Amino acid sequence: MPALQIGYHDHCFDGVASAAAFLRFYRDKVKPGLTDVGLRGLAHRAGQLFDPDVFAGEENAVVDFRFSPDPRLTWWFDHHQSAFESASDEAVFHADRSGRKFWDPQAKSCTRFLARVVEEKFGWDPSPLRELIDWAEIIDGALFSTPQMAVALSDPPMQLMLLIEASKDPALLPRLIRELSQRPLSAVLREPWVTVPLQPLLERHHELVRLVTGRIQLDRGVATYDLADLGVENVNKFIAYAADASTLYTVSVSRGTNRSKISLGSNPWKQQLRRHNLAQIAERYGGGGHPAVAAISLPPDRLQEARAAAATIADELRKETA
Repeated sequence: MPALQIGYHDHCFDGVASAAAFLRFYRDKVKPGLTDVGLRGLAHRAGQLFDPDVFAGEENAVVDFRFSPDPRLTWWFDHHQSAFESASDEAVFHADRSGRKFWDPQAKSCTRFLARVVEEKFGWDPSPLRELIDWAEIIDGALFSTPQMAVALSDPPMQLMLLIEASKDPALLPRLIRELSQRPLSAVLREPWVTVPLQPLLERHHELVRLVTGRIQLDRGVATYDLADLGVENVNKFIAYAADASTLYTVSVSRGTNRSKISLGSNPWKQQLRRHNLAQIAERYGGGGHPAVAAISLPPDRLQEARAAAATIADELRKETA
């Protein structure tokens, strides 16, 4: 049993950064010098989200992921609107008096939210991780200057985002979390164990940009595309906006080994035109997320159901943009 186990949103820059920030805070202010730490990636999927061994530590933290009413959960930080699977789970959160569970659905990134909370409440100094915290805010808040910046991945932190999202190496993200909790982001980005596996992923990314651009069907401001035949769950969320600036919403379908996924997005550069809360739409199908971006997970063998739901959602979005 580790002294501390951290569950984090897997294959997500903000999830990794949140875990690194929490680990640094915990070592600085709660248990200095702690080395006995377990790290567990958590994924949205159909069915039970938390396996029994997620809360295997003497203390257990979950960051950038849904709440669990499990009494073994010690620390929790999240910023998703769809943070609770049920009203009873939300009631458990509001009744908690530990002073160690925090939620702000208005926060753009869990990393900056977490850093702000523990600085205010526990006197933690976040300055050693300022670069990581700032980039988590940019990436998770989609605070890019242009869609082209978001797709080109010219900045090394954006390339790290790709590595986090696409890597199949189960040891990589835990290593990143440990390193990023102790060293500046810019220093970690220069490591060969980061740069070498990035090269084939960057080549594949640029190939997917061309492929997705060719599959996009744009109708009344809603871009739809289906990637289920590619066996990839995640592609860059901004390709459609870079391809055509008139795109207001995106609805895409993909399928990986563990789920059929519907991804919903809205143009970060046209938020004044958004009329739908995408998290609320996703919640109808058991999914969730944020008002501007959300997702739905179904079992992998329910691909046709995912496609039908995606078509229904796209029609709903088109009516508002027509």
